Amino acid sequence: MKRKVDYTWRLAELMAARGMNNTTDLIPLLAERDISLSRPQVYRLVNQRPERVSLQLISALCDILGCGPDDLLTVTAVNAREHKKASNSGPNVVSLDRTARPRRANILDE
Repeated sequence: MKRKVDYTWRLAELMAARGMNNTTDLIPLLAERDISLSRPQVYRLVNQRPERVSLQLISALCDILGCGPDDLLTVTAVNAREHKKASNSGPNVVSLDRTARPRRANILDE
């Protein structure tokens, strides 16, 4: 069975819980750990869901926030729904050939 895997990025939530309300608050703290990111990069890191993040950056964020990677990322995995296939052999199935369709009405002016 196929599984659908997803994750939730909780950096903004953890920053707010620690009183860090501006995204630029992270820049000097990351610089202390030899990670240099520009202001737009830090903004995207905090406010958007990143697709690719280095383990060094995740480690630095966990050190800054005093949390573990499982607090920073919430992972969910569920079974994918299988699509039901329509079958033509059923009592409620009507074939859409010309004989089953209504005829178009002609409206004549009097």
